Amino acid sequence: MNQQESIALAEKTVQDIVSFFGINIGVETTFEDGVINIAVESSEINSLLIGRNAETLRSIQSLVASILRTNDASIQRVNVDIADYKKQRAEQLAEKARGWMEEVRRTGDSHVADLNAADRRVVHQVATEYSDIRTFSEGEGRERRLIIAQASS
Repeated sequence: MNQQESIALAEKTVQDIVSFFGINIGVETTFEDGVINIAVESSEINSLLIGRNAETLRSIQSLVASILRTNDASIQRVNVDIADYKKQRAEQLAEKARGWMEEVRRTGDSHVADLNAADRRVVHQVATEYSDIRTFSEGEGRERRLIIAQASS
């Protein structure tokens, strides 16, 4: 399955999932850096599609990725966002991370954060704004933690 077919399959899968709930809302798909990005417009069922702690959203994304793998798609990385939930969460987390980094600067003590992989990636990105701060992850699987420390330590 070529790139265009992979993108079309991912988009159709998300459209089918959303339409299962009896609504017809827009789904916008882009392809960037080897990842299919699918944005679902806001609707009255946002909370249902996102779920508690975004579990449903992650499940939808996982389902789409699994369908792509099963169909031997040339692109298998997919990012699904509903009503800009992930974008807004990343912005909130980035602000929180800046606070953690300022605290590390002020106290000199490292900060340990228990975050999922996507959230760790956001914090690592924010850390590039600080020349005197470094971030790294330790542990494996669900025990993986992000550490924010002074670059000199």
